[in-house]
Amino acid sequence: MELNIGNVKINGNLILGPMAGVTDLPFRILCKEQGADLIYTEMVSAKGIQYNNKNTENLLTVEEKERPVSLQLFGADPHIMSETAKRIEHRNFDILDINMGCPVPKVVNNGEGSALMKEPKLVGEIVHAVSTAIQKPLTVKIRKGFTESTANAVEIAKIAEANGAAAIAVHGRTREQYYSGRADWNIIRAVKEAVRVPVIGNGDIFKPEDAKRLMLETGCDGIMLARGVRGNPWLFAQVREFLNTGKILDKPNVFEAVDMMLRHARLSIQYKGEYIGIREMRKHVAWYTTGYPLAAKLRQHVNEIEDYSQLEELLNQYLNSIKDI
Repeated sequence: MELNIGNVKINGNLILGPMAGVTDLPFRILCKEQGADLIYTEMVSAKGIQYNNKNTENLLTVEEKERPVSLQLFGADPHIMSETAKRIEHRNFDILDINMGCPVPKVVNNGEGSALMKEPKLVGEIVHAVSTAIQKPLTVKIRKGFTESTANAVEIAKIAEANGAAAIAVHGRTREQYYSGRADWNIIRAVKEAVRVPVIGNGDIFKPEDAKRLMLETGCDGIMLARGVRGNPWLFAQVREFLNTGKILDKPNVFEAVDMMLRHARLSIQYKGEYIGIREMRKHVAWYTTGYPLAAKLRQHVNEIEDYSQLEELLNQYLNSIKDI
C-alpha cells in the first residue's frame, strides 16, 4: 500500500516511529534494511539548532540510503520553530514533523511535546508558521490528549490540517498514561474519520497480527512501529509478510540475533566512535536478547563491556553456553 504525504511518495506504509535514544542513524539503517518504508529521526530541539548546540548535528545527520526520512522537531515558539525549519530545510530529509506527543517532564515542563495538546490555539499558530515557511511537507505527531478527561486528538488534528499539516500521526495514549495501559485505537479511527490528510496509527504494535488489526479497526493509512522494534528490527519484515501473504515468519534464531547485534555495534562505532557506540549498545543488547534462553545472565555482564572485542567475546561465550540446550 502506497502512502503519499504532500508531494512525497512512499512505497509502502510501514513507518519507524521516533524514539529518543533509540532511532539514531545506525538503528534506522537496520530498520530500513528490514523493510521500513518511512523513517523518523529522534526528536531534535528547535532551540538547540537555533543556539548551535553541539549535540544537534548528529541528530540532524541523514544518509541517502535511509530515505525517505521524516525529521522530527520539538518546540513551542512559532517564530523559533519556523525560523529553524527554514534554516534546516536544505538538509537531506523529506518530511518535517512536529512532536506534540513526548511525555517526559523536562519537555512537557517547557510547554513542548505533549504539553501542546493543552494549547489548541498555539498548535494552529505553530503549524501555520512552519508550514508556510518551508516547501517540504509538514506533519504532526500527537497523543490521544493530555489527560483522559481532556482527550482532544480530533480537535488538534483538525486544527493541524487546517493550518497546513500534510499528515497526522496519532499515538492512542494520553500523556498521563506515558506508555502504560493499552493504546486506545478508537481515537485513531476518530481522527481518521475527521480529517482528509493521511493518518498514521501508533501504539501497541508488537507482532504482525497487531498491525493488521490496527488497519482493520481504524482505517489508518500508515502503521507506525516504535517500542515493538527495539531489539527487533525484523518486525518490519514480519509485518510486511503477514500483510501480504498471511504468513507468520519465524523469530530469528539466536545466531541471527547475535549477527544483528554485532552489525549494529559496528555501525554504532562507525558513526559515533567506539567509546560512545559500545556504551549505547548495552541497552540494545538487553532488548535484542529478550526471550532467548539464558539471556538474563548475559544482560548482567553486558554493562561491563567497553569495546567491540569485549562485546564479541561476550556474545560468543553466550552462544557456546546455549549450544547444549
